[in-house]
Amino acid sequence: MNDQNLLKGLLLAAVALAFGLGALRYPIGDFSRAGPGLFPLVISGILLVIAIASIIRSRFVQRVPVDFSIRNIVIIMIALCGFAVVSQYANMVLGIAFMVFFASLAADNYSWLRNVKITVALIAVAYAFEYLLGLNLPLPGPH
Repeated sequence: MNDQNLLKGLLLAAVALAFGLGALRYPIGDFSRAGPGLFPLVISGILLVIAIASIIRSRFVQRVPVDFSIRNIVIIMIALCGFAVVSQYANMVLGIAFMVFFASLAADNYSWLRNVKITVALIAVAYAFEYLLGLNLPLPGPH
């Protein structure tokens, strides 16, 4: 199986099934009184539909050979681990900046301005999660 489109669909289906089956361990409830398992079950169902569409689509488009770079995988893993460590010991703003700038080393073209824009957008999302959803995130400022 050397078809990148088919592989993407199969991996997405596996993730959707894993989370969907895991969600079944929690009470589902109904839409008027949702249980803790309803949201992950709905999202995994949507992902499964997308995965099935991707698998079907892969039969009708030209095959794309599977190509991945171990170097890029290592860069992304370091960026994610670095985000967790920097967020834990400094703050989440610095963690987000580290993650974006380090992960962009895996891209074919490096853009400092694009990295700044992505960093600012992700920091805004983090503050929105903290203030609008009441999450306790390691962000600087009054809490």
